[in-house]
Amino acid sequence: MSVTGLHVSASAAVPHIKVCGMTQPDNLAAVAALQPDFLGFIFYPKSSRYVGEKLSRAALLDLPASIRKVGVFVDAPNAQIQEQVAAFGLELVQLHGHESPVQCAELQAVGIPVIKAFGVGETFDFAQLLPYVGQVDYFLFDTIGPQPGGNGTAFDWNVLAAYPLAVPYFLAGGLDLAQAATLRSLHVPGLFALDLNSRFETAPGVKDPELLAQMFTELRA
Repeated sequence: MSVTGLHVSASAAVPHIKVCGMTQPDNLAAVAALQPDFLGFIFYPKSSRYVGEKLSRAALLDLPASIRKVGVFVDAPNAQIQEQVAAFGLELVQLHGHESPVQCAELQAVGIPVIKAFGVGETFDFAQLLPYVGQVDYFLFDTIGPQPGGNGTAFDWNVLAAYPLAVPYFLAGGLDLAQAATLRSLHVPGLFALDLNSRFETAPGVKDPELLAQMFTELRA
């Protein structure tokens, strides 16, 4: 990925940090001890990071209140999403499929904040976001790949320099420690949080707490 010419600023606010794809109780506890702002849990059966039966309801409910729990879904019906939100105490949902603005609005209407994900390639048509404005709380921009997320590759962040909306967003897609200095000073409109996943794993769904600790230190320096 090239970030040549990207506008960075030392005065840019440090984005929030989300770690996504947790599946193991002990590993979850180790990552939670680093105090990320968000932790993501994948409820998509085709994902190698699918929560399934690996994490109990208690494991999520026992997390510190300062960490917001995000459930990740792909084209799931709202009834199923609401069931998992209630069971696991999820505080936001991240929708990674072809969910419509109407579906997003229905979740918002029952008090569930919504993150709607979009894949980004060499270019991106921001006009496709307009129907979702007012129906979602955040967008998430990830790299287009074979899976809905967690593909481990970055897109050219220069695309985001043209972001025209007031809706804040999460930046995902192959973020790693080597990019920490650039990410810390990244100044693009709308950036709210960084989403860390596959580049910080020892296996799918198992994060490396030491590597994440280094990243947190670099981002929060």
